[in-house]
Amino acid sequence: MTIPRFYPLGTPGQAWGPAEVQQWRARQVRQRSYADEVLSAVEQMRAQWDVESYGEVVYADSVHSEERFPLMALRSRSWSSALPTVLVTGGVHGYETSGVHGALRFAAEHAAAYAGRVNLLMAPCVSPWAYERIQRWNFDALDPNRSFRADSPAQESAALMRLVAPLLGQFAAHIDLHETTDTDESEYRPAVAARDGKPFEPATIPDGFYLVDDTGNPQPAFQQAILQAVERITHIAPTDGEGGIIGTPLSARGVIEYDMVGWGLCAGITGARYTSTTEVYPDSPRATPEQCVAAQVAATCAALDFVIRAASA
Repeated sequence: MTIPRFYPLGTPGQAWGPAEVQQWRARQVRQRSYADEVLSAVEQMRAQWDVESYGEVVYADSVHSEERFPLMALRSRSWSSALPTVLVTGGVHGYETSGVHGALRFAAEHAAAYAGRVNLLMAPCVSPWAYERIQRWNFDALDPNRSFRADSPAQESAALMRLVAPLLGQFAAHIDLHETTDTDESEYRPAVAARDGKPFEPATIPDGFYLVDDTGNPQPAFQQAILQAVERITHIAPTDGEGGIIGTPLSARGVIEYDMVGWGLCAGITGARYTSTTEVYPDSPRATPEQCVAAQVAATCAALDFVIRAASA
């Protein structure tokens, strides 16, 4: 079978090697500053949070000079073993802007309301190289959100797992803030197919907010609490022509399920009872960038409110 060319790199039907990865990397252009937009915001929160570096991403090759990115986490100052612990992550995919800025806004403007009620650990921008390039993949053309597994080849994923490891068994919840964008269909999915030597199969992008639950540990009441809060800000994605979302059957309105651990997803790293991946749609004509950030904040607050209620029940 002849596979038509659908991406401007590689040979159809053949997986990429180092030369193609290098060509892909050369196409990536720095478009914004992690230091100016993320690190500076984190620095301003030292009065409210315990701020720590949990590692460093270091990238270089024969063409590109070395780049170093400190990975920063925020930790509640009022930490107590008597309180439920929640992990909040953003920017696992660096191009998903509202995940990063939703996490930062929550940390700056809303987290104080939860002091003494819940322990919070936040990693607002897991993938800084990709954040600067507005890319999904990291420097090595790897998807960090398929790389949360033992001996991860993705520096970003491995560093976050090391941060979380001492607290395993203590997490009540983890909410991972994401977006689904039009470039998923125009760039990312064709690139994945080309990289892996497979044919590109077109799909649809859902117009609205939805959630991903865990097939191994579904928590429908938790997901619905988040959806109800977000629906006050932006619309919930309708089903596609097959009655699902991005080719996956619904488990409930606005909710699909993935095998989080099996797929190496970020939301599967804690072993928490309550986990969710948010997905906003910033390219919708019915949503603004501000609404997308506000939706991520609302989702985080709703998740925490649910955990606190559950802990006191």
